[in-house]
Amino acid sequence: MVLSSSDGASLEARAAKPPGARGGVVVCHPHPLHGGDMDNPVVIRVVEVCAELGLATLRFNFRGVGSSTGTHGNGFAERDDVETALRHLGGALPTAAMVALVGYSFGAMVAAHVATGHPALAGLSLIAPPLGFEGVSLPPALAAFSGPLAVVAGTRDEYCPQAALEALPGLLPNARLMIVEGANHFFFGKLFPLGETVAAWARAVFAH
Repeated sequence: MVLSSSDGASLEARAAKPPGARGGVVVCHPHPLHGGDMDNPVVIRVVEVCAELGLATLRFNFRGVGSSTGTHGNGFAERDDVETALRHLGGALPTAAMVALVGYSFGAMVAAHVATGHPALAGLSLIAPPLGFEGVSLPPALAAFSGPLAVVAGTRDEYCPQAALEALPGLLPNARLMIVEGANHFFFGKLFPLGETVAAWARAVFAH
């Protein structure tokens, strides 16, 4: 399927909606300039886990990736891509259904910024946000996010160091830190335990 963003970009996307889906999750992929796309193994694992829980999912390629038009926007224009995906999934579900957001690496940072402007968003999961890079930080406004908020990272993550994770409780007291033992930034060999953390977060979001 193709989604149309507000600034004219056409986004390649894939959606799945199990019968009777009680909610949905938009999933954002890692950095477009480093091979990230919606077929990334972490993205696929998140989609699989959500499907097992009876949730609808929507994953998409950021502008300039795959068949999506436009050019890389350094994480700023991509916020509109996420907004577009949220609108589409929300419109495809029953009125009362909740929609949550998951981002991995670069996608986590974009998702974090989008979430600050979505008070109705049911939940947010940030997988391996690259907090080790200079100038990269989560938006302070995220401290006011009211839904279940999870930050997921591995103990061997090259781009999300322990020091950054240890500082999170002071910055985001509402966040649940979920650690995948032995996982690096790419979760090589650790996709199953990653899926378990995502499932635990999703159950908390859609518990009722």
